[in-house]
Amino acid sequence: MNFKALGKILGKIMIIEGILMVAPLLVSFIYNESLWHKLSFVFPILALVLIGFLLQIPKPKRSSLYQKEGFALVAMVWIIMTLFGALPFVINGDIPDYIDACFEMMSGFTTTGASIIEDITLISHSSLFWRSFSHWIGGMGILVFVLIFIPESNDGSSMHLLRAESPGPQVGKISSKMKVTARILYLIYLGLTILEIIFLLFGKPIEGYENDHFFHCLLTAFGSAGTGGFGFVPGSMEMYSPYTQYVISIFLLLFGSNFALYYLILLGKFKELFKSEELKCYLSIVVVSVTTIFISLVTRLEEFGYSIESAFRHTLFQVSSIITTTGFTTTDYDLWPVTAHTILLILMFIGAMAGSTAGGFKISRVVIAIKGLYVSIRKLINPRYVSKVKVEGKSLDEKTISDVFAFAALYIFSIFAVLLILSFDPVNGSTLTVFSDLAGHGHLIKHGMMSNISAVLSCISNIGPGFEAVGPYSNFAGFSPISTLALTFTMLLGRLEILPVLILFNPRTWKKS
Repeated sequence: MNFKALGKILGKIMIIEGILMVAPLLVSFIYNESLWHKLSFVFPILALVLIGFLLQIPKPKRSSLYQKEGFALVAMVWIIMTLFGALPFVINGDIPDYIDACFEMMSGFTTTGASIIEDITLISHSSLFWRSFSHWIGGMGILVFVLIFIPESNDGSSMHLLRAESPGPQVGKISSKMKVTARILYLIYLGLTILEIIFLLFGKPIEGYENDHFFHCLLTAFGSAGTGGFGFVPGSMEMYSPYTQYVISIFLLLFGSNFALYYLILLGKFKELFKSEELKCYLSIVVVSVTTIFISLVTRLEEFGYSIESAFRHTLFQVSSIITTTGFTTTDYDLWPVTAHTILLILMFIGAMAGSTAGGFKISRVVIAIKGLYVSIRKLINPRYVSKVKVEGKSLDEKTISDVFAFAALYIFSIFAVLLILSFDPVNGSTLTVFSDLAGHGHLIKHGMMSNISAVLSCISNIGPGFEAVGPYSNFAGFSPISTLALTFTMLLGRLEILPVLILFNPRTWKKS
């Protein structure tokens, strides 16, 4: 294991996190927060920069990284960033418990959006900014950002880092140069974020928060871009105007698309864009899901207090939010019919496109798995059948297909393992009151199996809210410290797609080679 090379890159990451933490510090000054709130960011910044520079001192004999080292480094980076990123919440008292603060920060960096905060109105502007800004940082990936600055290597080190951090079954370069690829990705990411902020500024400010309109537009864009979903006012996006909710819905779907497709648009290769099999599948799932849920709601408009327009708007918003694993909400979908619950649960598992900022299993994997199963069944019926699995017009080798099924097995095993841990939590069987809207209408919810299942699926797919006790108007504060740590670890598994985390904690990784 090349510890000096790992330390050097890790040090760079820590310095960058310290620099990024200056942004919420400035917010603290802008909103004239207390000295202690300012110091809550100053102390971690100094610690990150100091440790980061100290890690730069040792000179590694080998600057390159093997694949296992690259994967382990990625997992290590996300853990270190979370541990330091949680410190401001504890120091300023917004989240006094360090385990809860780590859960909140991991939820931010992994763009999950699950929260343990029970009253968001008590949180300072600087902490609100840091939470949502962490979505934007983690959305494209901090190491993708770092690849812009570190020297290009000819040994595949950069590719190992990109593969470990980028979601999806296939990771390739847009350009022949990895550094150029990283720059293109971030320029597209930044461009779409700025575009959403502009559209949001035309929307009506939230009533009672008129002075925070620009601030809220920033936080909303950060959450949308990273497909994170942290709320910053009561009711998530419920208080926003219909125009703003439609804008958010559209941009969620845009950020849930493969960023390589936007590069094709910039090059004017529209024919290749429309040939994308995954894009067609993505849009088809959205259309079918919206149509089915909308029909199930139209028959019960009076029960939910919807008009036809609002029923369509809430449906479009929640489908966009769930399939892109964002987690923003405009209504309590936990009260919707079973049909709607079933579709949303399926969308939680599937997720959006590979190469996007969204989590989940990924549509490309679903397509590969279905085609792989079809070919396997045909071969059982006719052993002479020699057809290959093709995706996007390209034949896939056996290794790619087997990797998809192996990932599916790990994914499902992880869900069951964490679910077993949650089953021992004392919160199981307890009853709580959930206020399903801003008017204060409440109903009793029992913390049961569905709460645990949706909590695990929500964390491993990096979604945020689940159903019942962890539904859109609830939070994750009821879990015990052990369950909270398990769910924190689950979010990391989901964001890095399991393998980098397993490699990090495998004893063989750290043996001398």
